[in-house]
Amino acid sequence: MMLMTPEAVRLVMLAAQGLLTPPSTTAVKTDLLPAIRQMGYLQIDTIHVVQRSQNLVLWSRLGDFDPDWLDEVHAEGQLFEYYAHALCYIPTEYYPTFRGRGLHDKRVGRYWWGWAEKHQDLLARVLEEVRENGPLSSMDFESERIETGWGGIKNERIALDRLMITGELMVSRRENFRRYFDLRERVLPDWDDADAQDLETVRDELALMAVRALGAARVEWVANYYYLLKTGMAKRLERLTAEGRLYRAEVAAWDQPVYIHPDGLALAKQALAGELTATYTTLLSPFDPLISDRDRALDLFNFDYRLESYTPAKDRQYGFFCLPILHKGRLVGRLDPKAHRKQKRMEVKALYLEPEMTLDDELLVGLKQTLDQFTAWHGLDSLEITEANPANLLEVFA
Repeated sequence: MMLMTPEAVRLVMLAAQGLLTPPSTTAVKTDLLPAIRQMGYLQIDTIHVVQRSQNLVLWSRLGDFDPDWLDEVHAEGQLFEYYAHALCYIPTEYYPTFRGRGLHDKRVGRYWWGWAEKHQDLLARVLEEVRENGPLSSMDFESERIETGWGGIKNERIALDRLMITGELMVSRRENFRRYFDLRERVLPDWDDADAQDLETVRDELALMAVRALGAARVEWVANYYYLLKTGMAKRLERLTAEGRLYRAEVAAWDQPVYIHPDGLALAKQALAGELTATYTTLLSPFDPLISDRDRALDLFNFDYRLESYTPAKDRQYGFFCLPILHKGRLVGRLDPKAHRKQKRMEVKALYLEPEMTLDDELLVGLKQTLDQFTAWHGLDSLEITEANPANLLEVFA
């Protein structure tokens, strides 16, 4: 049996996630799908104080790229939108798995059941409207009725989301982040529900995909990656190992093993041979799959992270939309940025290094280059840091 160290697990995960070394070439549009495939999903979020999360996650792996490419790849049918970890872009090749999950997993969309039972007529009307006039966005529906229990949004928008969850509608494209819904048979004309996977196959496939995306993964990390049931996951992974579809490794000083996908076995062997070196400095979205499991980030990187966007301003410890700083395989700090687009200025409201970090020349150079690249990618001309800890960071960046 393979024996790994926690450091080897970190290196394998960084490599599997595309975050071990800097991008070696200038990004082109065809790089987007492989990057998303490598992660297994790309979470979508609306917060826009800097580029939206889905673009930040790709930038961390690809470097400068045109965010319009994501909309184009989606509209071309290479990606579809569905609930994976949350609402995500998912490679269309995985549709049989996620359609199977939607058909057979009773937990999917459970929060919508009560609403749907009360609004059957509305669901039928919205579906027929899309059938006759689609693709349509929620803005194409006129309604004075507001469902206050769902954040003050239109009932028709809720209906569109519900019909997407049930698979009757899909998002055919986005324009300026607005979703346009159409019938599934028009978005995926060759699809037949007979090709959807059964529930046990779905659960196996999602577990395998999670292990492959993470590189080396403990039981709870696998379950959390696609919000799978934790009950029975250990037995599932052991069965997949017995079937030769996974490998099992013990980890020094840990009381539980990690599992490795066959696609990641070479990385694990390289890590054990000392052939993997983390050399990359970048910023991470709060929804980056490397850290989206906050417990995993704490266990593996000793990085305690919480998104404070929904915390009252007076109660925030670090800031509204803090981005973790990745440097040579460690999460060394966080910063709270805001793009002042009209002023062509990037403001870092606060920059914090972790208490145990020392600001050496290597970290300083990596951080400065990363912030300059981040600013330029946003099309901004200047960078300003308002507050920093340690305070001498202000002098360095002045």
